[in-house]
Amino acid sequence: MTAPGTLSEQSTVEPKATSAFVSGIFPRRPGLVIGLSALAGFLLTVVWSARFVDHTIGANVANTLLGHDAAATPIAGIGSGIAFAFVTGIAGTFTACNIAAFGAVAPMLTDSSTRWSRFRATLRPVGWLAVGMVAISAPYGALVGIIGTSMPQFDTAQPAPGELSARSIQSMIVFGVIGLIMIYIGLAAAGKVRDPFARIAARFPNAPMVFMGVLVGGFLIGRPYPLFRQMFRDAAEAHDPLYGAAAFVLQSLGNVVIMALIFLILAYGTGGRLQRWLAADPRRLAVLTVSALIIAGVFTVMYWDIRLLARRDIIPWYPVAPWAQ
Repeated sequence: MTAPGTLSEQSTVEPKATSAFVSGIFPRRPGLVIGLSALAGFLLTVVWSARFVDHTIGANVANTLLGHDAAATPIAGIGSGIAFAFVTGIAGTFTACNIAAFGAVAPMLTDSSTRWSRFRATLRPVGWLAVGMVAISAPYGALVGIIGTSMPQFDTAQPAPGELSARSIQSMIVFGVIGLIMIYIGLAAAGKVRDPFARIAARFPNAPMVFMGVLVGGFLIGRPYPLFRQMFRDAAEAHDPLYGAAAFVLQSLGNVVIMALIFLILAYGTGGRLQRWLAADPRRLAVLTVSALIIAGVFTVMYWDIRLLARRDIIPWYPVAPWAQ
């Protein structure tokens, strides 16, 4: 008979989840998953074309939804500004800043037996994500409405080669910090570092998703997306903190509309097969979580810090695909 507390008994203990991102079940070969994910994040920076995503996709989506040229038409009044903010938020879903938001996808793909439970399991995390986004975007938008004309993002002048504008430095700091945080969370999901949410998630299980929403809301602080800058300047020149807060909140919420639709398609379009496939081997969900966070984090750091330095001719070279020049 095995004595209590022996290794045999301990090995049968079920893994304990400490937060939404750390299930207690880790990939069989975490080092390989981390390495391949980091490589994928780097390769994504090589092929990513801001011109294609910002202009071909983002601008065309905004023009279609608004019914006019979003970039060339001045924002006429608060009503137009509110509509512009939400539409450009949707149009900017796949910009280089928002790619990090998809690191939150894995915890939302839970297994549920009924359509209604799948619907709730999919949208509940998106709701908590939105809470975190609003907690950042509302006060930042109000701040822009008060002092925005003196902030770095108000300035659209291009710096000379070999120099960084205050706006670029702000973007590098914001996205660099966000990317490093996502890498750390990915390492925690792989079991390589301690779960930073373990203590707070024990009392507030939704805290990790709220924090992820804070990161996504933080994109607005460093965002260089042309249509966003147009909204930023309009809010700053209006000198109305309520308008600024409302516009920035709708910009953030617009960012998650497409994400919510993608998750609903994954939940309903596959008839629950995807969730059941993930549930059949819990390590699959762990691999997806680690990969999503590491890819997003590495991409964010390398694209917004290292590749940006190369574009400003501050470092000599960074590999970039011909179409991404």
